[in-house]
Amino acid sequence: MPVASSGNVWLITGCSTGIGRALARALLARGEAVVATARDRATLADLDPANSGRLLALDLDVTRPETIERARDAALGWRGGVDVLVNNAGYGLVGAAEEISDEQALAAFETNVFGVHRMVRAFLPAMRERGRGHIVNVSSMLGHVGAAGFSFYAAVKFAVEGFSESLAPELAPFGIGVTLVAPGPFRTAFRSKGLQMAAPQPPYDQSLAEFRRNLLASDGKQPGDPERAAELIVDAVTAAEPPLRLVLGEVAMAQVETKLAKVAADIARWRERSAATAFVQLAAE
Repeated sequence: MPVASSGNVWLITGCSTGIGRALARALLARGEAVVATARDRATLADLDPANSGRLLALDLDVTRPETIERARDAALGWRGGVDVLVNNAGYGLVGAAEEISDEQALAAFETNVFGVHRMVRAFLPAMRERGRGHIVNVSSMLGHVGAAGFSFYAAVKFAVEGFSESLAPELAPFGIGVTLVAPGPFRTAFRSKGLQMAAPQPPYDQSLAEFRRNLLASDGKQPGDPERAAELIVDAVTAAEPPLRLVLGEVAMAQVETKLAKVAADIARWRERSAATAFVQLAAE
């Protein structure tokens, strides 16, 4: 059965491939209005083959504030506002921490973290004025669980997690919600077009060589279906009580649950000595 349109206007960054593209398609199929953005909007030409009039395709590079301002003005003027902002644009960075250059590290934060912050700052004033809205920040299971070879990708996604978790209570009084989406491995272009590799260094040949080979060899074989992920994201955001966190896929759920169990075990093991670090109140003479 088709799902009735919610009447919301969604703006999505990074719609040229992957989950962003699948999300735009899912929303258009439900009759929603979509502002789809990419660094080159020509890549979005086939998103709405029926030419429904419910798609606005815009150029937007989250590392360039002037393109964000132009996209914001066009989006807000199109149908009077943006109800749901989806910060999906980003890319992966592979390499041991020692292999990552300053330039690579800064660029990863520039797109994956500062780009999210720029988008939030750009659209929050209009959402606050209307007294409603929802922000979806796409994280990763690596925003919960660090992994060898993904040190800086984990770092940027951990940052998105902390930023979003803090953002949620800041915006709740204004009627604006926040949802973090943490996908595991999905069959997108992430492991090809969406991935940058640091130059391998000999000390890590043994520990990371197999990881690098398997990462590239598994491209196109990931278990997650981006179309199903997109449908679930829409259902979660439009639910009566949207979640703060939406962990996507069995791999991601297993990884996060294992991490939570390890954190709980570490706390339990050191609980007594940790509690004993408080100041001792000396008895009065």
